[in-house]
Amino acid sequence: MATVNPYLNFSGNCEEAFEFYKSVFGGDFTGLSRFSDAPSDPSSPPADPNQIMHVALPIGDDQVLMGSDRPASMGSTTPGDNVQITVGADTTDEARRLFDGLAEGGQVTMPFERTFWGADFGMCVDRFGIPWMVNHDVNPDG
Repeated sequence: MATVNPYLNFSGNCEEAFEFYKSVFGGDFTGLSRFSDAPSDPSSPPADPNQIMHVALPIGDDQVLMGSDRPASMGSTTPGDNVQITVGADTTDEARRLFDGLAEGGQVTMPFERTFWGADFGMCVDRFGIPWMVNHDVNPDG
């Protein structure tokens, strides 16, 4: 069964925002990585290495608030375009089906493929203008 969680984008203050959310909701981050943790990619414009590439804060038993800083190469964030919906699938096949369905008639912004962090992942904007991220952790325990 797929899970759905909000994903927030920031213009350089993601870490500050998530420290605030952590103080409000409690708990600990289950993941925090910076752009410096990513392998270099000459085809991608550089991002500030100290900014947050991904952070996850569990809220309650079944929800996770996630976020990242948006690199300048992707444009600045403005209210209304700084929230995405992330879908976590149980299998690669389910993730591919969901991604293909959401992308139909929309725009693929990152093709669905295996990533360096060990997930099958893709990003798209559906035909109604809603941004989605679809993820399946290939080896969630490891």
